[in-house]
Amino acid sequence: MRFSKSLIILALSAGLAACGDSDKSSDNMDEALEEMTMEMGEMATNHQFMVEVVNLTAAQPFSPVAVIAHTEGMLWKIGEPASEALEIMAEGGDNSELLAAEMTMQAASAESPLPPGEQVTLTLTTGELDSLKISLATMLVNTNDAFTGLNAIDVSSLAVNESLSRTSFAYDAGTEANTEAQGTIPGPADSGEGYNEMRDDINHVAMHPGVVSQDDGLTNSVLTSQHKFDNPVVRITITRTQ
Repeated sequence: MRFSKSLIILALSAGLAACGDSDKSSDNMDEALEEMTMEMGEMATNHQFMVEVVNLTAAQPFSPVAVIAHTEGMLWKIGEPASEALEIMAEGGDNSELLAAEMTMQAASAESPLPPGEQVTLTLTTGELDSLKISLATMLVNTNDAFTGLNAIDVSSLAVNESLSRTSFAYDAGTEANTEAQGTIPGPADSGEGYNEMRDDINHVAMHPGVVSQDDGLTNSVLTSQHKFDNPVVRITITRTQ
């Protein structure tokens, strides 16, 4: 809620008048006005972050990138089962459940997939700065359930116009076997099935072992050697702009 300066003065004047006349009333009012104005300014301050995402792969489009601001929680933990929201995103590229996660304070999503070698910039605006973290997730769509991103990166100490840059690896959601088989991959290499609620893999998040492909002897794979990827697969730069 925003208050005008005139309303603040009126409220302070009424309070001081009730205390009786004093030579110090004017000084007290000035000090109180300054303090209250600063407090209201802090309450009204928005903190803005620009998040630039670069796809470093040769032939792995990313699903629409999801970015969230939060103060608690993580999107995933190595060695633990993926949440349903992460599974849906990692198998089919749908980030809507991640964006709506309980820990999410503010969120932004790219409007379309991110092609190999290209970049997209998203903006997050929040009124909270203490313990503020930013997380990001996106699927490598020419895979069964590979994803990448950033997990709870603390940005609370970033000054305005200061940036931090990170690269990230490909992770395996562990919810769908990496068969590379026809009909199982939602990306343009196959246009197959996306999310399937059945889990038929190790059922915990791990580093992704990589694509095998038909060129390297996986005869039922719809992928070729061009779909292979080296780590890191993404570069992310976060800049505080306000």
